[in-house]
Amino acid sequence: MRSLPFSPEHATRGDWNTIRTLLPYLLEFKLRVALALTLLVLAKLANVAVPLVFKEIVDSMNKPQALLVVPVFLVAGYGVLRLFSTLFGELRDAVFAKAAQRAIRRVALKLFVHLHSLSLRFHLERQTGGVSRDIERGTKGISFLLNFMLFNILPTLLEIGLVAAILFSKYSPWFAVITFTTLVVYIVFTLTVTEWRMVFRRTMNDMDSKANTRAIDSLLNYETVKYFGNEGYEARRYDEHLATWEKAAIKNQTSMVALNAGQSAIIGAGITALMLLAADGVAKGTMTLGDLVLVNVFMLQLSVPLHFLGFVYREIKHALADMERMFRLLDEHREIEDAPDAAPLKLEQAAVRFEQAGFAYDPERQILFDVSFDIPAGHTVAVVGASGAGKSTLSRLLFRFYDVGAGRILIDGQDIRKVTQASLRAAIGIVPQDTVLFNDSIYYNIAYGRPGATREEVLQAARSAHIHDFIESLPHGYDTTVGERGLKLSGGEKQRVAIARAILKNPAILIFDEATSALDSKSEKAIQGELHNVARDRTTLIIAHRLSTIVDAHEILVLDKGRIIERGTHRDLLAQQGMYAQMWALQQQEEG
Repeated sequence: MRSLPFSPEHATRGDWNTIRTLLPYLLEFKLRVALALTLLVLAKLANVAVPLVFKEIVDSMNKPQALLVVPVFLVAGYGVLRLFSTLFGELRDAVFAKAAQRAIRRVALKLFVHLHSLSLRFHLERQTGGVSRDIERGTKGISFLLNFMLFNILPTLLEIGLVAAILFSKYSPWFAVITFTTLVVYIVFTLTVTEWRMVFRRTMNDMDSKANTRAIDSLLNYETVKYFGNEGYEARRYDEHLATWEKAAIKNQTSMVALNAGQSAIIGAGITALMLLAADGVAKGTMTLGDLVLVNVFMLQLSVPLHFLGFVYREIKHALADMERMFRLLDEHREIEDAPDAAPLKLEQAAVRFEQAGFAYDPERQILFDVSFDIPAGHTVAVVGASGAGKSTLSRLLFRFYDVGAGRILIDGQDIRKVTQASLRAAIGIVPQDTVLFNDSIYYNIAYGRPGATREEVLQAARSAHIHDFIESLPHGYDTTVGERGLKLSGGEKQRVAIARAILKNPAILIFDEATSALDSKSEKAIQGELHNVARDRTTLIIAHRLSTIVDAHEILVLDKGRIIERGTHRDLLAQQGMYAQMWALQQQEEG
């Protein structure tokens, strides 16, 4: 996986950096956060006051003269405090819910937009299953972090501080010393063991993402797996990652047993020491029975959040690890960005010019060398050549999925690197060689060319692409779902949907990237005339395999190993008796 392996160097981002990245999203509702924290403090004050009132009730039970007055008042107060400790907590959750959910929404949306802004190079190298799993775990991690760090760790620490202060002020300093010592030993032990265990969690995450990537990739290529009978092979590859995940999961679980046992021993020792001290005070008469009950209740009340604190800390570390992977996606560099002073493309005639363009996907493998040609406004230029000659690269460069390494590309005299990407791509329509459709209805896929189009405009585009009658013949018509990547449609049907989508977009510049390659000869001839109509009065670049489809082009370029070796009209090129003439003769012979 290119950008997301979990390694020590990636961990340098740090937990605090991850939390800092989240804070701006959380602080969108400052008043809500402040109110939630206030309610948190009130809930803990009420919770700590409960044992104090309970002590007074126990002590008052030894004073018969007050039996009919004071206990009733104290019991009522005890009940109210119990109610407030719960009520304030519930109100806190209700107040904070909007801030937490909005933060999750903002992060998810920003990440979604950012992924779309990354270069084609990133998306060709990424693995969809792993990325989707990282996003899913990351958003869940945000939810856990916000709820448990703010409303469990902080209030638990506050409660411990309040209890220690009460014990220190009311009783022997040894009560506070034992409480703090227990707390420090507990926290140090928890931190140390949890950090040791994190390596198992990270390995589990990594293997989980890889296994998910393998599963999705295999399912997306279901037909290929079946063609070659490789179900067993795919299962073995999937199980390799699951086996590593299983080993890490077992170590994670068994190490948790050791952690829980150690935590219980520390808490048990602390409570025992405090109770011995309190019992000794009662025996000597320096403490009442109510004091003994108070210390006991305080310790029982603290032991639960202390145990929970260990769990929450472990889970927060896991959540931070999950969030770290997701936020690292936001750190991915945008290879193609708008220039600071980029302006919208000003379309006048939509004339295209490549000036000495050079390009390489990899520094060691140059694709295009010094490519120069013009597509005057309203003209059609075709590019032909062997597979791998760099034909489709021209369309990617024109769309600015990549920037040229040398030279420049102009539209109406404007360098496309100096205009906004949105305005550039709005001016260009394409019918690609490999049409990939959304797993939605046929209507949705055609309307995607211009989402605001009316239904009649969508239907007219389908008629122009000669696919309307076919769609109407389907049981669900335009509401027919095309399946994952359009697999329910044939290659020719998908190509017609792509043509209809391009027609609906109504762009000034058109690119046909082997647009009829998936059509049979009869279908190709039926649609060829419509393509000519669509291209009329538009600046058109045709990347062609079948030379019979481009004989009417104003100029034909022959590309070989990244260089233009011949150019001219169909007649001119045949007269030159060069590479184009050989390709023409070969195709005529094959058709014959």
